Amino acid sequence: MTEPPGTVSAPAVTAAPASVAPSVPAEKPARPKAEPRLYGSRTRGQWIKLVVLLAMGAVAAAAILVLAARGVTTLPGVPEFLARYPGAYDLPDAAEPGFPWWAQWAHFLNFFLMVLIIRSGYQVRTQQKPPAFWTPKRGGKKISINLWLHQTLDVLWLANGLIFVVLLFASGRWMRIVPTSWEAFPNALSALLQYMTLDWPVETGWVNYNSLQQLMYFVVVFIAAPLAAITGVRMSEFWPKDATRLNRIYPMEVARAIHFPTMLFFVLFILIHLFLVFATGALRNLNHMFGGTDAVNWVGFWLFAAAIAITAAGWYAARPLILAPIAKRFGQVSSR
Repeated sequence: MTEPPGTVSAPAVTAAPASVAPSVPAEKPARPKAEPRLYGSRTRGQWIKLVVLLAMGAVAAAAILVLAARGVTTLPGVPEFLARYPGAYDLPDAAEPGFPWWAQWAHFLNFFLMVLIIRSGYQVRTQQKPPAFWTPKRGGKKISINLWLHQTLDVLWLANGLIFVVLLFASGRWMRIVPTSWEAFPNALSALLQYMTLDWPVETGWVNYNSLQQLMYFVVVFIAAPLAAITGVRMSEFWPKDATRLNRIYPMEVARAIHFPTMLFFVLFILIHLFLVFATGALRNLNHMFGGTDAVNWVGFWLFAAAIAITAAGWYAARPLILAPIAKRFGQVSSR
């Protein structure tokens, strides 16, 4: 029906919508805090703090030792002792200077193998769940692949050491690291005191080590290395398990008590050795063992850098993905 003219239609009225409460998002459950990643027995931050504290302690201890050593040199009779025993004695006339090629190669292989042995030994000591296992082809006890690597490196290291010792005596160069006079001991004490005062003895390593160096190399080659070998064999699968009397005479606990401190000795020796190599004339010292010359140039340094790169590559390659194909050639590799 149409509305008459002049009538105004009322605006349409719409009902107001009912008030709607604003939606509140549901609270998400709090995520559990992630456990800090452990590197051995400590977190990364704890290791950094420990290293910083140890470094500060080492610097403080070194400063105290230097001051104490300088004080000792002023005591009555000490200057005369240092004058009588300058730190080294003359070698027999038959001793030849320099380092032959076989000594250079043995030195490099010893460094390379020792670094990997220390790494694999630490892994064996701290591992909780081995990444893989290895079993000999002829049958035998299943061991972790890290222990297989450690024992394999030990065999190579012993072979390298035996070849070095044989050539050392065959060539007559044993006099460089085996004392030939009782004067080695007072001269070693003199050299130690000179090192501690930072007034270091003159380096003549191409011709003759000072007596402290000679005694330390003797300990490394003829005492520490055999100790590491004998204790390592006792803990390995090569040791006869059924030899009751032999096991009673030489128990496993004794081997373990000696083996780990021996490894720590090698670590300390390597660190001090590298420090002194660089602190007492790096280019000449590196040329002695890597370049085979007494010249002062960069040949030995770059050969040393190459040795470090090869060692770092070996460190990186010592992982199950790369080790497994090699280990399979000598036995069976499994994940459990």
